[in-house]
Amino acid sequence: MKQRLPARLMPLATAMGLRPFYGDIHNHCAISYGHGSLDSALARARQQLDFVSVTGHAYWPDMPVNEPSVAHIVAFHVEGFARLQQNWRPHYAKLAEAHEPGRFTVFPGYEIHSSQHGDYTIVYRDLDQDELIEAESPAELHRRLEARYPGRAFAFPHHIGYREGARGINWRSFDENLSPVLEIVSMHGLSETSLGDRPFLHSMGPADGHSTVEHGLAHGNVFGFLGNTDHHSAYPGSYGHGRSAVYAAENASTAIWDALHARRTVALTGDCAHLFASIDGLPFGSRVAEGPDKVLCIEAVAGSFIDHIDIIRNGRLVERISPEITPHAIDPDGDRFETIFNLELGWGARGSSHDWTGSVRFDGGEILAVEPRLRGPEIVSPLEGEGTAPPLPRIGGDVQRLDFALRAEANPNNSTAATQAIAARVRLSPDSIIHADFDGHRLDIPAARLLDGALSGNLGPIDSPAYRFHPLPRAADWQWTGEVTLGAVAAGETVYVRLRQKNGQWAWASPFFFTSP
Repeated sequence: MKQRLPARLMPLATAMGLRPFYGDIHNHCAISYGHGSLDSALARARQQLDFVSVTGHAYWPDMPVNEPSVAHIVAFHVEGFARLQQNWRPHYAKLAEAHEPGRFTVFPGYEIHSSQHGDYTIVYRDLDQDELIEAESPAELHRRLEARYPGRAFAFPHHIGYREGARGINWRSFDENLSPVLEIVSMHGLSETSLGDRPFLHSMGPADGHSTVEHGLAHGNVFGFLGNTDHHSAYPGSYGHGRSAVYAAENASTAIWDALHARRTVALTGDCAHLFASIDGLPFGSRVAEGPDKVLCIEAVAGSFIDHIDIIRNGRLVERISPEITPHAIDPDGDRFETIFNLELGWGARGSSHDWTGSVRFDGGEILAVEPRLRGPEIVSPLEGEGTAPPLPRIGGDVQRLDFALRAEANPNNSTAATQAIAARVRLSPDSIIHADFDGHRLDIPAARLLDGALSGNLGPIDSPAYRFHPLPRAADWQWTGEVTLGAVAAGETVYVRLRQKNGQWAWASPFFFTSP
């Protein structure tokens, strides 16, 4: 199910012995405050991801216990912290059972809140590390982690965009030795700049411009980018809420750990995109010597049509690449073409759901890899509802057929998607036929029809559950490779690459940091 890109579609990364592995290392379930079982969280993670850490809420040293107006918030935190203390050591047995080196990597993790310093997620490398270490500041946390687990623990700030003093990042106490990476996007919002298309909407408040990636880099901080869901209903990797690509040689604890510390990370919103860049033969996230005539090499394989690829230098957009204007596919089309098939299911009357069961068969085509794009409930605080998760989806098949059974909730409003989707990298020709059969509906769709645009329909009249076959991109629509001349670059400068897809999904590769020789 989780077969990833072949070497021919990522030659730049392959030449360095690297490939992307996709994960979520900040998400929650009912082991502390949150919804859904640990078993459910691990099963759902395994369905979509290569690695995971399921996070427990552990501690809040400066919790506003004397403020009556937030007593309800204090109460569920105190209860959640106590629950984690009970579940912490016992939950390691389930982590060990799910951990499968080479196929699915599991890291232990928990988080500490702080009004003063911002919230931090703590991640342990190995499953024999079972001491829950608390601290009142990042400096104290770093000392305690290094004393107990030298080289085998780190912590990263998350939802950094909240203002300082309100659980947003405090750059004065940030330390790259504790935090080689930080979380720039989650279901809380995007913390890249003051403005973006994923604003902070939670009751905790809006984002602050001094709590952004842009501000942190401008003041000389060194860090890589992570995306995580921060999902609270046992759904790591919930589609559209955030995940990370980590570039390593293999799916193993030590390899992924080393990649995180080397900042070979890409923050993603949803699709498992491949975004890789190098300068002077060094991958993104690296410290690179200053000098003249620097050239940035880029390799991008998206999960849908690429809208644009941006080069951000010292916080400013200096280059925008559009494959529509300057196409340069990594593996150009022939008579048969490789493309991204995506079937999206859901819609219907508010408050309803539908259990979809069906299959898709490719006549004159073949399935190369499958990528589930599955969402969990939109719940953060326990005060918002129960967040009951749907049954675990079933997705299977062979090289010509996809079989599925899954539940999709109706969209709760006109701006929040609750749909479920199954994507696949497939090889077709324009006269291939896609046979779909679900819930009494049978469709025979020429590939040429989806090359011309999306195809949608309902199972019944208006307000009934609906489906959408997304348009099929040609190679030049979803792949791009090339070079960008940077010229002379001085010590202290930063450069990073970001990618936007036309379906609204994003990727941000960690920056290059230029230094004196």
